[in-house]
Amino acid sequence: MSTNKIMVKAAGFMMITTLLARILGMARDMVLYSWFGQSHITDAYNAAFSIPDLIYMLLVGGALSSAFIPVFSSYLARNQEEEAWKVASIVFNYAMLLMLVLIIAGEIFARPLMIILVPKLPPEQITLAVTLTRVMLIQTVLMTLSGIALGILNSKQHFSSPAIGSILYNVGIIAVGLALAKEVGIMAFSIGVVVGSVLNLAVQIPALLKAGMRYYPIFNLRHPGFKQIMFLMLPILIGLSVSQINLFVTQNLASGLTEGSISALRLAQRLMQMPIGIFGIPIAMAVFPSMNLQIVRNEIKDFKRTFSLGLRAVFLITIPASVGLIALREPIIGLLFQQGKFTADNTVSTGLVLAFYCIGLFAYSALPLLNRVFYSLQDTITPVVVGAASVALNIGFAMMMVGYFEERGLALAYSVAGVLNILILIGILKLRLGSIDGYKIMRSFIISSGASGIMYLIVNFVNIYMTNVLTLAPKLNELITVVAAIGVGVVVYSIIILIFRLEEARLVLDLIKKRLPGLSFLG
Repeated sequence: MSTNKIMVKAAGFMMITTLLARILGMARDMVLYSWFGQSHITDAYNAAFSIPDLIYMLLVGGALSSAFIPVFSSYLARNQEEEAWKVASIVFNYAMLLMLVLIIAGEIFARPLMIILVPKLPPEQITLAVTLTRVMLIQTVLMTLSGIALGILNSKQHFSSPAIGSILYNVGIIAVGLALAKEVGIMAFSIGVVVGSVLNLAVQIPALLKAGMRYYPIFNLRHPGFKQIMFLMLPILIGLSVSQINLFVTQNLASGLTEGSISALRLAQRLMQMPIGIFGIPIAMAVFPSMNLQIVRNEIKDFKRTFSLGLRAVFLITIPASVGLIALREPIIGLLFQQGKFTADNTVSTGLVLAFYCIGLFAYSALPLLNRVFYSLQDTITPVVVGAASVALNIGFAMMMVGYFEERGLALAYSVAGVLNILILIGILKLRLGSIDGYKIMRSFIISSGASGIMYLIVNFVNIYMTNVLTLAPKLNELITVVAAIGVGVVVYSIIILIFRLEEARLVLDLIKKRLPGLSFLG
């Protein structure tokens, strides 16, 4: 089997498992909010993820996403397998050492950290958040091991075990949560996080052994591979640190709002990020190799055209996605979450937050592409600096808007900061490259926005009409409404776009055609 066929097959499997993991993640939230609603209890639960997530993202998430996989893979490509395992061992040793120090600090200082992060929650819920944090810190060890295993296995072209592990992670949370919720309350879901992490790691161990895993008890700071990893990951670590500060400030402000505000923000943002994962990142991945090759060949004109085409494709598909989510926010949230203790009021309030998040959806969908444009130009600093500036703006806007719009103001601040982020990056790119096909980008944006506006009116009409005429069971009514409105919206938007014969529509269609048969994100 050729390399391309192997990659397509692997990517197809990953697509299926990733989709299943996302569905299970949504099911996990459905179970959680059905049991506990949007309350101070779920606010405490969501806040409890803050410290474990920070430790994981800084130690493993940043290293794997920026440096470990390419450096480890480069040693394997040069048939220097022993050196590759030495690099992996050094990374593992330092990651575990630093992680243990941070976890001990987290266990000791969990209460003062929670008081800083969510100071305005009721005292008993701060205590609950502290307890949940101390339990979830256990999973940080397991997730760190899983993250390093994922990097090694992906470098070895083995994708199935990590993908299955992500499914088992959510299965563990759901199973333990359902089994123990009556006895121990929301603590059941924190225990489930630990159990899910065990399952995630366990399924990867046989694959690691099969891959010829070797371990060396070394801490060689001067190893060239380790030094290269540290150099490459530094800008990403700075960016991750800044983004975590943004999350902490948002949680701090939300803790003083109405009960369930932190949960509403977390849930709405999760829904808003779905189109980014489905559309924004795949388009960026599809055009990134071409941009890299064009820079290497000094084909600047083609590079600019590829960037322009990719950006227009992102706008073409994510602007209507955001508008559709705004129009159908209540039936979608009601269909997925409104049961048990998740009330109709929770649906309305979460829907309003989602609407404000969706204002910036197109911008956050474009960010993966814009960041990769700078990476193609061998510039990892600019995206980090601009990202840090946008986070600072986000915090400033959030502090101003929260008093007027409460949690909706926090979502609006996030959206405004995202829009400014991409405008600044595009402006810098224009200064650096000169013309970047700005007329075509603006024309495409206006056409997509206009078509989405027409689509919104029709989708909203279908939503209202269906809500008034359907008299079946509530969930069935919502399902029929959502399916019908989405179907009509897709048809209307597609017809308008086809009339204008936009070049980027062909790119989107090609991506869809390639993904459906192989279920691949390779493009």
